[in-house]
Formats: sequence, C-alpha cells, structure tokens
Amino acid sequence: MSEHDETRPGEQGDTRAERPEGGGDAGNRLRKELPQEVSAPVPAARETPPAETESAPEPAAVPEAAPEPRLTGRQRLVQGLWPPRVTRAQLIVALLLFGLGFGLAVQVASNSDGDSALRGARQEDLVRILDELDDRTQRLEDEKQGLEKQRDELENSSDQAEEARKQTIEKERQLGILAGTVAAQGPGITMTIEDTKGTVEADMLLDAIQELRAAGAEAIQVNGVRVVAGTYLADSGKGVSVDGNKINAPYRFKVIGKPQDLEPALNIPGGVVQTLEKEQATVTVERSTKIVVDALRAAKRPDYARSSSQ
Repeated sequence: MSEHDETRPGEQGDTRAERPEGGGDAGNRLRKELPQEVSAPVPAARETPPAETESAPEPAAVPEAAPEPRLTGRQRLVQGLWPPRVTRAQLIVALLLFGLGFGLAVQVASNSDGDSALRGARQEDLVRILDELDDRTQRLEDEKQGLEKQRDELENSSDQAEEARKQTIEKERQLGILAGTVAAQGPGITMTIEDTKGTVEADMLLDAIQELRAAGAEAIQVNGVRVVAGTYLADSGKGVSVDGNKINAPYRFKVIGKPQDLEPALNIPGGVVQTLEKEQATVTVERSTKIVVDALRAAKRPDYARSSSQ
C-alpha cells in the first residue's frame, strides 16, 4: 500500500474510524443511518450575521387586496346618474318646464281660492245660491219677453206714433230711476251696518253695492245719497265719502228690488255679511213690501257721449 492509499481513509471522515470491529453489526447500522429517499440538493440559505439580523427591522406584512364588491343594478344606476352631466340645452329645457309648472300651480291656486267658499258651504246655502241664479235667469227672460211685446205692439198698432210716445215716456221714467233723477218706491230690503270699531272701509261698502246690483237691485240709497252708475266711494277719516258726500256709521242701505233675491245674495258664504262680521261689524237685513228711495241726483249732460239715433 502506498502513501496515497494510507491517507485516504483519514480524509473520508469519522464514519470508518468509528466503525466497530464486527462487520455485520457495522453494515446494519450503516443502512439505518442512510436516508430512505435521496432528494434533490437544496441550496443552503445565506447565513446572516447575527448583528445584521438583530438590527434590521422585519418588513411589515403587506395586506392582501380585498376583492371589489359586486355592484347591484340600483347602484350602477346611481353611478350613472350622479354626478349629473347637464348640458346647456338640458338646463334651458329644465328652466322652461319649471316656469310652466309654476304658472300652472299659481293658476290652480287662484281658482281654488275662488271656489273655497263654495266648497265649505252647507247644502242649504248651495241650494239658495242655485235658486238665486235661477231667479236671475228668469228675470232676464222676463225682460226679454217685455221687449218683444213692445216690438209687437209697435208693429201692430194702428197709431204707431201714439204708441211710440207712450213707450218713450215709460222708458224715460225707467231711465230716470236708474239715473237717480226721479224718486222710486217698491218692495225691497233695508240693510244697516253698525261699525263701532271703525273697521269698515269704502271697498267693503262698494262690494255690498255691487252684490246688490248683481242680485237685481233697481234703486239704492245710502245715508241719503243716491247710488247711480257713476257713483264712487272713498275713505274719509273715520267715515266714507260717497260721490264727495261724507257719511258716517251706521250705514243704512235702502234697496228696491225682489227681497227673495237681495237678502240671500248678501248672506252667501264668504259674501258681504260674513266679510263685515269678520271686521267686528254688525249687519242687519230686513225685508219690506215698500221701500222709498227719495234721494235725487241732478241730471247731468254727458260731456262727450251723444245719441247715435237719427
């Protein structure tokens, strides 16, 4: 054996040096120490010096990104509509529609205010209003029939000149009553307004006159002043001025007309009587078979109007 062969057992490690003398026992021990399966060699991890390991901080764990939630149909619709993408044309159309809607709302509100009194009226009040409208219709029909009768009399009369003169006199008398140049008497009502608080104003009295005219009043007198077509009212201190004549409370109206039409017209819901009572005034209406209206107005020739008949 050469020197090369003698040194090899020492280089191979302590396995053979520690082997016991028994050959069979050594072979079995070697088999037990050998691994069952031979795996691929794993490269050795780079050893980190102890100093670097202790000083270097461990990197923070990166959280895993959470999966995005799935959007519902409503959420996709909201994302599509908001924030809104408004163009100039859409803005103009929106403003026009807003103006149209506002105008319709104002119109509906004004109409509802006018009908609110009738909506809250009782059944007997509604029946009375309908009867008043029927009476007005009948009164206009009677007037129409009277005019047709006059026309027939003029056409059939043998003495047309005399008949025309009679009708002219009668027409003049009627116009004199309306103009206040002649006295009048007939059935009607008397309305007295007591104003102890001084809250009654000229426009309230004017509303009463207009309501009476609409109900068929033919002659009206207020505290000794004849009311005609051109009458005007104005507030004057604690009283009211009628055609420049100052009158004070109590205000007494003498009205000639059909009492069954005049009184209900003043007592309708939201009418003259309720309006005055809201102002703490006391209103009394009395029917009469004979009312005398004797206050007169001087005949005044119109400044510009002239008869068109030849």
